[in-house]
Amino acid sequence: MKSLSTQKEYALSFFHKYLTLWVALCILIGIGLGAAFPKAAGFLNSLSVAQVNIPVALLLFAMMYPIMVQIDFSEVVNAVKAPKPVLLTMIINWAVKPFTMFFLAWLFMRVIWAPFIDRILAGEYIAGMILLGIAPCTAMVLVWSYLARGSMGLTLVMVAINSLTMLVLYAPLGNFLLGVADIRVPFMTIFLSVLLYVGVSLAAGYISRTRLLKTRGAEWYENVFLKHMDTTSIIALLLTLIFLFMLQGNVILQHPLVVVMIAVPLVIQTLFIFGIGYGVAKLIGLRYEEAAPSAMIGASNHFEVAIATAVTVFGLTSGAALSTVVGVLIEVPLMLALVQICLRTRNRFPALQKAAD
Repeated sequence: MKSLSTQKEYALSFFHKYLTLWVALCILIGIGLGAAFPKAAGFLNSLSVAQVNIPVALLLFAMMYPIMVQIDFSEVVNAVKAPKPVLLTMIINWAVKPFTMFFLAWLFMRVIWAPFIDRILAGEYIAGMILLGIAPCTAMVLVWSYLARGSMGLTLVMVAINSLTMLVLYAPLGNFLLGVADIRVPFMTIFLSVLLYVGVSLAAGYISRTRLLKTRGAEWYENVFLKHMDTTSIIALLLTLIFLFMLQGNVILQHPLVVVMIAVPLVIQTLFIFGIGYGVAKLIGLRYEEAAPSAMIGASNHFEVAIATAVTVFGLTSGAALSTVVGVLIEVPLMLALVQICLRTRNRFPALQKAAD
């Protein structure tokens, strides 16, 4: 019998559908609060234990936990039934995407925009973009895959595998690329950040999923619990953005073009990685329902992990945190545009079959 997890229809909720609008509103609210209460940064930073800001840590966990409870890791075993799309996403996410993001971040911040941006701040912006580039596929990929008529079962498998891989590769890869960019961050700092926000939420999500499915049943879990979790995650994300922009407001008001300067390489990266994934999927003969989610997973970023890591490693007021927030701002409209590209080109792939979800 197929699990409800793979049968669920991932239509855009009210919050998801207008996420770009909510993000923009939260940016304005955050900037306004920062201007009205200039001492907010000092107060927020004082609520810290061992360099971990408690209110922000709680909000970041509230972002991550709802994502983790949606992932059925038992589905990972199904990857052997469709190895090509899984291998494609793994290669793109971990052998291609981090390095193209590093190159684009360096090219724009150290060369093209160099005359207009302070060198130290440029380094922080590069760091934030690197943290985005090595954090693939949030659970929102399930939404994009559904809208593009992709295979939901396969998407679930690929999200689960990449989430598990992130636990192993995120810290060493981040440490390496940040070092190449001459941004010195202790390895243990990144590792503990990933452990705190990915590992703890992953464990909590797994335990919750296992126990609730056993005690309350799959129907209640899918239709009641997860429905509330989706809203919780978005609200936590928006509140986190208000916090971040309270502290980033002065930078943005004084240098409004910085957001555009950060967005340009992020947009190029997203389109480039999508093109590679979609093109290679065509070349190796994947069916459309496999090709679409494979390309979507590569193009999207796990911005929750990137924000959590940037805030923990570099601080709430850092340029790295700002870069990851810009990533959120462009993610939704870009991914919706890519969904339309997929739908309009699906006839170029082998005959569309009903996904065996």
